[in-house]
Amino acid sequence: MPGPRDRGVPARSTIAFQWRGAGPERRGRLPPVPALNRCVGTVMWELHPSALGPNDGPFAIVGHSCALYPRLPGRDSDRGTPQSLSAVDTCSWDAEGRPPGSLQLGAQDMGPSCTPVQRVLLALTPTLEKLQEMKGRVLEALEQGLSQQSGARSTMKMLPTFICSTPDGTENGDVLVAELCQNHVRTLWVTLTGDGNQSPQLMYHVFEMPEDITQGSGEALFDFIAQCVKNFLEEIGNPQHRLPLGFIFPFSCRQTGLDKAELISWSKGFRCSDVEGKDVVQLLQAAISKQELCHVDVVALLNDTVGTMMTCSTREKPCEIALVVGSGTNCCFMAESHLLDMAEVTSGRMCVNSEWGCLGDDGALDDVLTPYDHRVDQESSNPGERRFEKMVGSLYLGEIVRHAMLMLASEQALFIGRNTSILATKAVLKTQQVLEIMDNEDGMAKAQGILEALGLQPSERDCCRVQQLCRAVVSRAAALSAMGLAAVLSHMCRSRQLERLVVNVGVDGGLYHTSARFGEILRSVVGLLAPECAANLMPSADISGLGAAMVTAVALRTMAQRNKVERLLAPLRLSRADLQRVQALMRQEMERGLDRERNAESSLRMLPTYVCHTPDGTERGKFLALDLGGTNFRVLVVHVAEDNIDIINEIYVIPTAIMQGTGEALFNHIMECIMDFQMKQELMDQVLPLGFTFSFPCQQLGLDKAVLLNWTKGFSASGCVGQDVVQMLREAAQRKQHTALKVVAVVNDTVGTMMACGYHDPKCEIGLIVGTGTNTCYMEERAKVGTIDGDEGRMCINMEWGAFGDNGCLDDFFTSFDRLVDEKSINAGKQKFEKLISGMYLGEIVRQILLALVEEQVLFCGKSSQKLQNRDIFQTKFLSTIETPGLALVQVQGILRNLELDASYEDSVLVREVCQTVSLRAAHLCAAGMAAVVEKMRESRGLEQLTVTVGVDGTLYKMHPRFSQNLQQMLQELAPLCNVTFLQSEDGSGKGAALVAAVACRGADPSSPQ
Repeated sequence: MPGPRDRGVPARSTIAFQWRGAGPERRGRLPPVPALNRCVGTVMWELHPSALGPNDGPFAIVGHSCALYPRLPGRDSDRGTPQSLSAVDTCSWDAEGRPPGSLQLGAQDMGPSCTPVQRVLLALTPTLEKLQEMKGRVLEALEQGLSQQSGARSTMKMLPTFICSTPDGTENGDVLVAELCQNHVRTLWVTLTGDGNQSPQLMYHVFEMPEDITQGSGEALFDFIAQCVKNFLEEIGNPQHRLPLGFIFPFSCRQTGLDKAELISWSKGFRCSDVEGKDVVQLLQAAISKQELCHVDVVALLNDTVGTMMTCSTREKPCEIALVVGSGTNCCFMAESHLLDMAEVTSGRMCVNSEWGCLGDDGALDDVLTPYDHRVDQESSNPGERRFEKMVGSLYLGEIVRHAMLMLASEQALFIGRNTSILATKAVLKTQQVLEIMDNEDGMAKAQGILEALGLQPSERDCCRVQQLCRAVVSRAAALSAMGLAAVLSHMCRSRQLERLVVNVGVDGGLYHTSARFGEILRSVVGLLAPECAANLMPSADISGLGAAMVTAVALRTMAQRNKVERLLAPLRLSRADLQRVQALMRQEMERGLDRERNAESSLRMLPTYVCHTPDGTERGKFLALDLGGTNFRVLVVHVAEDNIDIINEIYVIPTAIMQGTGEALFNHIMECIMDFQMKQELMDQVLPLGFTFSFPCQQLGLDKAVLLNWTKGFSASGCVGQDVVQMLREAAQRKQHTALKVVAVVNDTVGTMMACGYHDPKCEIGLIVGTGTNTCYMEERAKVGTIDGDEGRMCINMEWGAFGDNGCLDDFFTSFDRLVDEKSINAGKQKFEKLISGMYLGEIVRQILLALVEEQVLFCGKSSQKLQNRDIFQTKFLSTIETPGLALVQVQGILRNLELDASYEDSVLVREVCQTVSLRAAHLCAAGMAAVVEKMRESRGLEQLTVTVGVDGTLYKMHPRFSQNLQQMLQELAPLCNVTFLQSEDGSGKGAALVAAVACRGADPSSPQ
């Protein structure tokens, strides 16, 4: 009966069932290597004394206590006389025990004092200084690769993997994995139970791959992989439920999504036709479909490096870097997304596949390449490519040693008098044999056996020198790997704005796992080249198969979480059509509010302010100003001169008890503050015109008459609503027997802002406040104001737009979170537009969303904190901080930690997204309202194009990093016929009130009594 291979199906090897989280000792892992002594000194390689030739020195630590390379006469010295002259070259030693031509520690000498063996070893021994220099080149190539502009010039491609999250331990379910390896395909079934990934259940099967598959057609390769998947599923019982599959494809790909990847180029001996430039996920999915496995979906593609990182990662100990040093080499790491031009992702982090095996393909490593490296490259299947990999990967180390041996034999330094023609044969020495020869205990015996098997009849000295060569080649590979890893670590530390980076590094590959020496050197050199980083090297638990399962499971988890997030945030994400509808509703309410008959139907008061002019530059004199709009109250004296305005002010606190007490007590307190200020400024005997900024909804009956309609911003003083606030202030002055009070104008902060900016820009005819609360005023054509008499000129209209929607017209835009915030406010059902926009409420909206995400098990592992349960604990200033461009997410975690929240990196990214969603909606709603205002002004004036300036104030507008930009961009889209400039106010509520008084007194003596 024909065998499996004869029947055209994959050959099968032993299948292992129910492998459950075995420790390293059960998987053939090496025990941990003890930490190196940090003192500079000599470390002997335990060579057999009789094996040392007259020209061979002992091995030692070279520089900074890094146990790397052999101690060589001609380079290093014991600073003492050798025990026996027969142990060294016949050249004379100097007084300090150095041979002629020797250099200082870590230097290299190719001079005549070096024997051929020493010359070869020196060529294979980069100094620490050279490694530091190379690290700088790698950093430059890395940062070029991240940039879209210079990425094409970099040999490090820095390919985005679209993996933005590491395992958090909640992953569960069945996952299928297909791993394409050098000469086989491995299939795995992984069951995750959501227990922190402590005991994943694995079943796997290894299918040997015919050699011709790697050189045949791409279709044949993917058909083979699909056949392996089908055979594996049949062997484990043919499960029929939907199976997500993770595909490990260890070749350079350009990914445009987690399940979309085009092969850039083959390597590692593969040369399948018609695959390069194609989407390998689609090719595999098509092959799986041909096998009628309609329930198997390829959901993630990754390479073995990414798999290593995911295998080593847990929520408690996330792994953010992976290094693979096996037949090839590569490194991946979690990069800051805003640095990834190619991925078009600006938030959080994304795993980047560096493809650093290509380092040096541009000639950057030419000064460290040896003649042996060049010969290995010339004989490879891809000359001139992957030069770094050819110095580090185990596929090539045996070849480097072979070429070095061949050269030394030609110079009569090895195998003297022997037939060495076998060394001209490619691949006669394997890297595994190189590692065996390196061994301190059995290495000499192994060397003798391996060399005798090649017919070389080695002497004991030959074996010793070959052992030196093997150690030098492997030590160099470890040092170069450490150099690359140090560059990645330094980049991460710098990009995250950290003084010290502490990070876990998953390491995999045959060289690392089978050579303790390799790991020692890797760890030590990384510490020397990146002292600002603490890298914890973690051996991979299951090569990359479990990692692929993790990637797939994380993709499914994040997909499910993303669906929940999108469902919760979708109502807050307003389309342009939504905003145009809000704009139309605002315009409709404006028209109603200006109409005498329909004013009561409108949620917009559209209150006349009796301010009919803006500053023209002729205002002069000294004025008092009061500013009441929140918990702080200011008194100012403003001197308006020809060239400038001088302001002196003092801030007074209004206690909560007074804010919520009686109106008489409130105005008594205000009067006491005024008198205190006048006494300090020696103004008690002067009668100065006073402008009163009263930032609450009022119906003005004149410039100095304003009836309070309702309190906002936490005020609830009794006996004030329905009363003239100017009269209440005058009555308080009488109670305090203060007669020198001349109130000439009462305005709100919005009008004051417009007037303050109008002093600097005559085109300023709109005022906007976006701070604790929000409001807008604008100069309307008087003929359009039906609530007052007169048709000539213009009058400033105080819209009181915070109340927009109080009549229910905005109910469709209120989300469940908005309703919760409204219901728990002190003025439920009122100021609805303000509750969508202003700083008093945005933080509370965010808090309600965070609680909902916690309840959905999407955030903080489903665990809230006692602090987060407290109303208003999440302040709006947190939004401004969290959304600051370039802010390291570790600082976001700090904010959340202060709220007693155990936030992972992914949690911080999601909190930032929530903040951005809430603030963006606020800015866009503000833009929709402003679009209605400017379009109304343009049409009222009969203009094709309106040019106008908006004077703007408020902490949200000024302090939030994106609010103003988002507002202005959307306003331009919604009102394309209006050219709108925004001018930030300098003390609009103080200076503006004084300027209203100044405009009212223009042409009269401001000091004349009322």
